[in-house]
Amino acid sequence: MNGYPNEKGIILIVDDTPTNLGVLFDLLADSGFKVLVAQDGESAIQKVEYARPDLILLDVLMPGIDGFETCCRLKASQSTKDIPVIFMTALTETVDKVKGLRLGAVDYITKPFQHEEVLARVTTHLSICDLTKKLQEKNLRLQEEIQERALAEEALRQSEKRFRTIVDTAQEGIWLLDAQANTIYVNQRISEMLGYTIEEILGRSWFDFMDNLARIEAVQKFERRLQEINQRHDLRFLRKDGSEIWTIVSSSPMGINNGEFIGAINMLTDITERKLSEQKIREQAALLDITKDAVIVRDLQNKILFWNKGAEQIYGWTQEKVIGKDVHEILDKETSPQIIEIQNIFAQKGEWHGELNQVTKGGHDIIVESCWTLVRDDKQQPKSVLVVNTNITEKKQFEKQFLRAQRMESLGTLAGGIAHDFNNVLTPIMMAIQLLQIKIKDKQGQEWLNTLEINVKRAADLVKQVLSFARGCEGKRTLMEVTHLLLETEQIIKNTFPKSIEVNVNISPELWCVAGDPTQLHQVLVNLCVNARDAMPEGGTLTISAENIFIDENFARMNIEAKVGSYIAIAVSDTGFGISNKILERIFDPFFTTKDLGKGSGLGLATVSGIVKGHGGFIEVFSEVKKGTKFNVYLPATDTTIKDFTKEKQRRSQVPVGHGEVVLVVDDEDAIREITKISLESHHYKVMSACDGIEAIALYAQHKEEIDIVLVDMMMPSMDGSTTIRTLQKINPQVKILAVSGLLPNHQITALLGNSVKIFLPKPYTSEQLLEKIHTLICTN
Repeated sequence: MNGYPNEKGIILIVDDTPTNLGVLFDLLADSGFKVLVAQDGESAIQKVEYARPDLILLDVLMPGIDGFETCCRLKASQSTKDIPVIFMTALTETVDKVKGLRLGAVDYITKPFQHEEVLARVTTHLSICDLTKKLQEKNLRLQEEIQERALAEEALRQSEKRFRTIVDTAQEGIWLLDAQANTIYVNQRISEMLGYTIEEILGRSWFDFMDNLARIEAVQKFERRLQEINQRHDLRFLRKDGSEIWTIVSSSPMGINNGEFIGAINMLTDITERKLSEQKIREQAALLDITKDAVIVRDLQNKILFWNKGAEQIYGWTQEKVIGKDVHEILDKETSPQIIEIQNIFAQKGEWHGELNQVTKGGHDIIVESCWTLVRDDKQQPKSVLVVNTNITEKKQFEKQFLRAQRMESLGTLAGGIAHDFNNVLTPIMMAIQLLQIKIKDKQGQEWLNTLEINVKRAADLVKQVLSFARGCEGKRTLMEVTHLLLETEQIIKNTFPKSIEVNVNISPELWCVAGDPTQLHQVLVNLCVNARDAMPEGGTLTISAENIFIDENFARMNIEAKVGSYIAIAVSDTGFGISNKILERIFDPFFTTKDLGKGSGLGLATVSGIVKGHGGFIEVFSEVKKGTKFNVYLPATDTTIKDFTKEKQRRSQVPVGHGEVVLVVDDEDAIREITKISLESHHYKVMSACDGIEAIALYAQHKEEIDIVLVDMMMPSMDGSTTIRTLQKINPQVKILAVSGLLPNHQITALLGNSVKIFLPKPYTSEQLLEKIHTLICTN
């Protein structure tokens, strides 16, 4: 303000609006006045104390104390009461103007300002004031004015120095832009953040320090500032070395000059490290979702905090359904002693690893390999528990099959050794009995010897059965047709079994041949049929079927004893009282029986297993309590069927493929759903899957326009196959359904469902069987 003629006078402008201050400052300074400014009443009162103005332009409406209150305080002081006050206001009410004049103001200037009016009024009142003061104390005023000016200038210099010190040492970057987004000021922090000197930044566009993508976003944000909108957002810049820096930008418009946007003030905070951490967390979260393991984080009260995609796949629960829920209520049927023991160990060691029996959303029991780790916070206080669970149900099933095979082999070796020694014991006994029969002639002695002979022969027969189990039934192998064997068995059981048992035989034409012992294989069939008869004391249905089958990799995955190749599959099923899972695991063990004492030796099924394995085959059993049992015997086809095998391979290569049709697979076995999904997708079908009937109905109701075929397992928990099928048919009477069962024969499924389902698929099935059935169903009108 130095250089202005003192004759014009000193004007103090008090206004909380920077735009108004700027306009009046320029107007009065250009007209030769010395101008002081204040943005509120308190500042104005303080400024008057050390830099007395000749006239005060005072805004009426201000935060804190308003213009009226400020005027009152000025007029109440002896040192300031004679300073002329002109109110500036947009108020037009006469009452307000009268109030101001009564408080001691000399005039009003109404907003918006007319430059000529402002200059005229200011000049007029200053002239009046000057004349008065000059007449009273001209010399004193000149001396005071010089002193006050020096003090004011020093105060301004100190204030500016303090401001620059604060700005240059601030941790936040300060970046001032003009209306075209060109840089008019930056502090030292901006220079440090970008790696440029202040001189290299000044005058350059704000957008020069961004890449194309960030520039597009920044332009949109800057346009909003033209509308005087305060903003806070993340923005990425490029350092001088080309690296990225992320900032939080708090931006405010600097003001409007004659309706024009004049610039923006931007405060920048470096958040690059936080952004990198967030990116790392996102990448880690993505990796957690890729893994097939269940990754779960729970708090110390067992509430679930994190649940990845792997957990969704294993347990069937979506993340939205389980967050905040108790993990044990979701995954455990009840709080078992095992869980309590594990929690005690974990509380002591902060970690635990082992196997757990858990349950899925569909109610299926699964086995997981679980690893618990205690997570601590920065102060090393327990914070949460990280749990990683791997589904090993299928692995455990294979282990059970393997251990069972090992147990059977060990039992066979033991039984073989015992049988050999037992035969050595029986041989001299039998010979002694025959010699005694020659020497002893009395009737009672002969009766005793006959009783001994009968029991020794019975013991010898038992030894033969044990040897059959132990050695795999060694015997003469001949090329034989299984069809004749099945027909002979049918004839025997129809003639000997009770009439209350209905016998159905279904033999595929042109069955392949096997290399085997007819007597032993006949024994297998008879044993299985007799067991079926005994399971139906009140009557029922006995079904025998046989077909050619090629076992592929998918089928072989379901049974550890299966190998890829051509087989004849013989099935014997009944509708009897079934076998519980606990007993099912032991039915092939020698001397194990559930029959009453004296009604079974416990060697029947053990012998069956030994004969089938001795022929290079394997046996499967499916059973459900009160619904029946089904034995599947697989015998390898002979080399004489090589031509058939070649034809089969050619036929497999010509299996029809899909054209994007959608198949809904409904099965409670995770492994079967997964294998079926892989087979169908590899042959150009799209697959949805459900673990039970309830989920299947929900999926079908949502996607019925997309789903072309529904593949339904007949035996499932919660809602069985027949109920599921009937419900689907109510939703859509034209729905195409492929019924699947490992136990029920086709005619029983037909009896349950009628003619609405015409195509059936027995378990286990190969990829070719599955694809052919689906193709047939697609082609069905």
